Amino acid sequence: MNSSIIVYRLYDVADEINLELVEALWTSRNKIASRLRLQKISPRSITFKDPPVLVELGSHEMTFAGNEYLADIRARIFDIGVVSLIMRLELPDGMSYEEYEDLSIAIGNLPEDIIREYVDATLETIKPACSNMRVSEYDEDFTVYYFQDYLPDWDYVPILLKDPNPVSPETHEETLANRFSYSPNDIAYLTWDSAVIFDKAGSMDLPDLLEFANAQFLELRYYDNALNGAIDHFYDEIDVLNQNQETRKVPTYRTVRNKLMEQMADMSVLTSNIDNALQLTEDVFYARIYARYMFLLRASDWRENISNKLNVIQRCYTLLNEEVTTHRFATLGYTIAGLLGAVFLVLLLDLLR
Repeated sequence: MNSSIIVYRLYDVADEINLELVEALWTSRNKIASRLRLQKISPRSITFKDPPVLVELGSHEMTFAGNEYLADIRARIFDIGVVSLIMRLELPDGMSYEEYEDLSIAIGNLPEDIIREYVDATLETIKPACSNMRVSEYDEDFTVYYFQDYLPDWDYVPILLKDPNPVSPETHEETLANRFSYSPNDIAYLTWDSAVIFDKAGSMDLPDLLEFANAQFLELRYYDNALNGAIDHFYDEIDVLNQNQETRKVPTYRTVRNKLMEQMADMSVLTSNIDNALQLTEDVFYARIYARYMFLLRASDWRENISNKLNVIQRCYTLLNEEVTTHRFATLGYTIAGLLGAVFLVLLLDLLR
């Protein structure tokens, strides 16, 4: 049935990654690096601001559910600061449903240290291309069950859910509700962390598109959390300021205000880069799948959270700016009053003479 299972693990590793430098670093070691390009649609139908770079990490024997499989390991590097580790297992013909189901569950329990070994090796090579490099606690994973020759007449709900236990009719129906098909030669079932894809042409367009969506979603999660930390930090700073002597408040208010302005600018640019990383223009089928998958990930909720938190920072900036401006006008008023008093005193002294 010409089938494979593709496991993706995505990591937030930097603010931005220079992909031209990534290509140069990788190819300088006589290793293969290539840019993402979808096969079945016109390049004008989908626009990548900076197409991610795919690098080869070799093939390795791995044991799952008591059987040996050859895993093809790759990494895809995104300019928005994400590294996606891709592990593809080619499956033998004649595999039974029970064996397939057991394998899908076993793959979901892949030890973290095995994956991190490949991620760390990738980062070691591309380190000079990373801005503010890190491996944060934020990651995403999803699995694609890919079929090329035909789609077996199986119950895919336990496989999509990675759960062999019986489910209710409602859950069964909901799991298979997101079904897409453009022609008799392709079918896709989507859930938020897995997909069953049949494509007789062997195209990887849909898995690549879902991977890109996961990269965007991961960064939305990361920056939402980063804004939480920034807001808490600024509130703590302001609380400390309010306990300081009056003479020390205004200079520190200016410092905090400038930090808020810098934070707003940085976050606005980074989140804008996420939204603009992929633009679907003409292809209705791919646009429907992408939009539906982003809906399953609840990406719009995370975007709204980020927007609300940026508004909170904007309000904090406005209040601090008002404090600084008020103090500036008060100081100017005192200065003018002092000068007028001095002039009046000089005139009075002249009259007394």
